[in-house]
Amino acid sequence: MTTPDSSTSAKPAAAPPPNPPNDPPPASPRSEWRDNAITVAVALLLALLIRIFVAEPRYIPSDSMAPTLQVGDRLVIEKVAYRLHDPQFRDIVIFQPPALLQELGYGKNQVFIKRVIGLPHQIISIHDGLVEVDGQPLQEPYIADPPAYKLGPIEVPEGQYFVMGDNRNNSNDSHVWGFLPQEQIIGRALWRFWPLSRLGRIGQMSQGRLG
Repeated sequence: MTTPDSSTSAKPAAAPPPNPPNDPPPASPRSEWRDNAITVAVALLLALLIRIFVAEPRYIPSDSMAPTLQVGDRLVIEKVAYRLHDPQFRDIVIFQPPALLQELGYGKNQVFIKRVIGLPHQIISIHDGLVEVDGQPLQEPYIADPPAYKLGPIEVPEGQYFVMGDNRNNSNDSHVWGFLPQEQIIGRALWRFWPLSRLGRIGQMSQGRLG
């Protein structure tokens, strides 16, 4: 009787070949074009919605807000805050021209930028190089020069604001054309992104006043 030799044991059966990969068929040029077009359209729509409802870039074309903002500055204008609360004292806001300016030839799509000085029902008076709110002179380290004109006293109506440029003697603002209706306000200046040497948040001044 012979015994099987362990060195000559039967070889295991070969494994079956793997199944071919279940890859999708290559996309046709037309399908790729359609997918790319959808991606671009969605990106443009998102950019448009952000610009309309959230924020947008703006360019400073004049020196009416100097020295705070210089000609050529690029800003981010934020549009969400005023959906949650009213404009605040010393906010820097951008707005469409009110009716009087439109009557003088300014277009609806033109945009102004000024600082909020008077809130609804406050009394504004300008004299002797000082701006007074409710009888208290303002502390204004941000202006180019003291105002060289007189105004008031006048009361800011409900739903409107008294706005001024920081370059007080070279600014087409509320001391010229009157009060700014709240519905004309687009948003507030939040960030300066150009020039890089002055990159950063546009700080709002403290609420302190002299008196």
